[in-house]
Amino acid sequence: METIYDPKSIEAEAQAYWEARQSFKATENPEKEKFYCLSMFPYPSGKLHMGHVRNYTLGDVIARYQRMLGKNVMQPMGWDAFGLPAENAAIKNQTAPAKWTYENIEHMKTQLKGLGFGYDWDRELATCQPDYYRWEQWMFSRLMEKGLAYRKTATVNWDPVDQTVLANEQVIDGRGWRSGAVVEKRDIEQWFLKITDYAQELLDDLDKLDQWPEQVVTMQRNWIGRSVGVEMSFDIRGWDERLEIFTTRPDTLMGVTYVAVAAEHPLALQVARSNPELEAFIEECRQGGVSEAEIETMEKKGFPLGIEALHPVSGEPVPVYAANFVLMSYGTGAVMAVPAHDQRDWEFAGKYGIPKQQVIFPADGSKAGIEEAAYTEKGVLANSAPFDGLTSEAAFDAIAAWLEEHDKGGKRVNFRLRDWGVSRQRYWGCPIPVIYDSKGRAEPAEAFPVTLPEDVVPDGAGSPLKKMPEFYDLGDGRQRETDTFDTFMESSWYYARYCCPDNDQAMLDERAHYWLPVDQYIGGVEHAILHLLYARFFNKLMRDEGLVNCDEPFTRLLTQGMVVADTYYRENADGSKEWFNPADVEIERDEKGRVLRGVLKADGLPVEHGGVEKMSKSKNNGVDPQPLIDRYGADTARLYTMFTAPPEQSLEWSDEGVEGAHRFLRRLWNLAHDRAADIRAAEAVNGELSDDLQAARRELHSALKKALFDYERQQFNTVVSACMSMVNTLNKLDAPAVLREGLGIVLRLLAPIAPHISHQLWRELDYGEDILLAGMPVVDEDALKQDSIEYVVQVNGKVRGKVSIPADADKAAVEKAALENENARRFIGEASVRKVIVVPGKLVNIVAK
Repeated sequence: METIYDPKSIEAEAQAYWEARQSFKATENPEKEKFYCLSMFPYPSGKLHMGHVRNYTLGDVIARYQRMLGKNVMQPMGWDAFGLPAENAAIKNQTAPAKWTYENIEHMKTQLKGLGFGYDWDRELATCQPDYYRWEQWMFSRLMEKGLAYRKTATVNWDPVDQTVLANEQVIDGRGWRSGAVVEKRDIEQWFLKITDYAQELLDDLDKLDQWPEQVVTMQRNWIGRSVGVEMSFDIRGWDERLEIFTTRPDTLMGVTYVAVAAEHPLALQVARSNPELEAFIEECRQGGVSEAEIETMEKKGFPLGIEALHPVSGEPVPVYAANFVLMSYGTGAVMAVPAHDQRDWEFAGKYGIPKQQVIFPADGSKAGIEEAAYTEKGVLANSAPFDGLTSEAAFDAIAAWLEEHDKGGKRVNFRLRDWGVSRQRYWGCPIPVIYDSKGRAEPAEAFPVTLPEDVVPDGAGSPLKKMPEFYDLGDGRQRETDTFDTFMESSWYYARYCCPDNDQAMLDERAHYWLPVDQYIGGVEHAILHLLYARFFNKLMRDEGLVNCDEPFTRLLTQGMVVADTYYRENADGSKEWFNPADVEIERDEKGRVLRGVLKADGLPVEHGGVEKMSKSKNNGVDPQPLIDRYGADTARLYTMFTAPPEQSLEWSDEGVEGAHRFLRRLWNLAHDRAADIRAAEAVNGELSDDLQAARRELHSALKKALFDYERQQFNTVVSACMSMVNTLNKLDAPAVLREGLGIVLRLLAPIAPHISHQLWRELDYGEDILLAGMPVVDEDALKQDSIEYVVQVNGKVRGKVSIPADADKAAVEKAALENENARRFIGEASVRKVIVVPGKLVNIVAK
């Protein structure tokens, strides 16, 4: 074997070996336990970043570990290839998004292969390929037939420059994230999926996800947002219309002093026809986004409609206002306002001189006024005839019953979840497969796929599809839909298509029944709500179509932490900041590793330390993994990302840590090289061993037992620590049999994490042909047995000696031996022993005073 550890040649050889033998090709085998391991697929941005490396290494470690446990493992990879970033890059570079995307895929695929990830590349898919999205279009047509896909007018964020709908997170300070244009609220026709029909099941089935992080389950539960309340009707004086209102606090009903409706509510629009000031107010409300966060923080404004609603119980008139904090897309577009018991309503009433009527008082009889703020606690009702004296809880039922009896409302279950708007006015996406007849009636496309033309170079002025009659004009007044799907559509079912990507006759086949659900899913916590919720919903749609036979798509979920790094900057004259990459900064640190000062290498002038932040382009603190891999090898990159932090925690980048990981692999190689002849010639451990060798074996198997436990709980950093400890032990040994056994344990434990060096040394040292087939090492319980145990003896918490005690000694014998220890007795002196604390197998603490 080579004297020097050369990762470049070792890794190329190992990867060629795996490829030649199709080591990671997955086939269905009912005789073996299956394990489907999946990492969230990447957007093909051009090159991998350290977040990719960490995420995909985690997945590969889990998949390789399960393979070595003897399971039938599938680990596929593909590309989340549609989306606005490709379109924007194409606009900037004056090229077609398809060309840009496919080139990026090829480059990133090469990088992934270079990291040694064990993917079944025969299952590769890209969501921009017609043979993928044709089935998504087919599924949409089925949902149209079932009434689960429908079209309606909806209020959206509209970017007037990009000519597209923006998601809430793409609106920053009221402006489009890319164009910078002031965003408008517009009512446009959109396609929706009826996810609300599945709201209760999506909520209930969270109880099945006992292998998901509790944080993610809670986020999903809150997003679905089930609430039990009361729905009621307010008549409008002099109008035929009624306002339907939902509230979770019906106990405050008698405190209603006004009603607020959305600026786009039909009632407000009707009044605005003869009121120019109201029309101007409605237009003002159309500026800005529609997110709940933005509504919550903006200044609350209103406009009186000059009409009155009639209180459903008292019949008293209350004024109706159009308000900018009410949206048509949330609930009924109207709210009952109780200024005495809701802080937002309290502030609005104060601003517009509307009365406040307190109807809830503390149950304990204490005073709580509403002069300084709304009283929002529950309590006892007053000023609420006929409900005076009831507690808030009792009033809930009583008021609901009264409304139901008088045909004005009743108890209702409501969800925060809204139907999923899937229309996007963009080009680079899956065409929505709908045809409109000459009268504008929608029907599903007649054949699939409805193919997106790929040779289009967008100019940024709206979707090119709207300017392409060859795409949308079908003759006889019939036209194709020119909107494309939200890219969450493609990522909501890709996991299932991996099971049968070569089927050109059906969306899924019986192979999906074998592989699904996914046993392990890995991805960032930033996808904890929408992506995971939509995937869960889509799985239920496919189940109800007979395509899958599981209720949930992902059994176990791992959400890895971010990769973070130091940031450095200089402040410009205009107050803006120029950020410098850490690689371009020379840093001086203190003995604890804290940054003392930094200077830019280019000019030697100081830069400011901006703290530790998530790696990002905006802060210019990203680390390109390719130079690291070129210098140290893929195994070092993999080992470093697994060792530095537990998977769910943030990983703080450290160049010194990378070098440390590489030093360990060199130390492992040197041990194997220097003792290769002994290891190859050694026989299995048998016969009597000296005390020292028994202790060494006990140390090795204790570390192995802990490492296998840590593999199961996915704490790979401590698995690496165990391997490092074992290598230290092995370096001190002069017994070939124990050395061979111990190194064989280390290589198999390391194989999922640093697969190339493990593969090479396994072969070089004649352990076998393929470490992937070797299986995980098994703990020798006999090696863990010991005749005696060494206890540390403390007196009042300070170490004063050690005693060797028979392993089967009871607590009394342990105490007696500790108390008889000569050094311990000296420190006890004339003091009285108050108590003796025994920590089994470790220490004895004598408390003496």
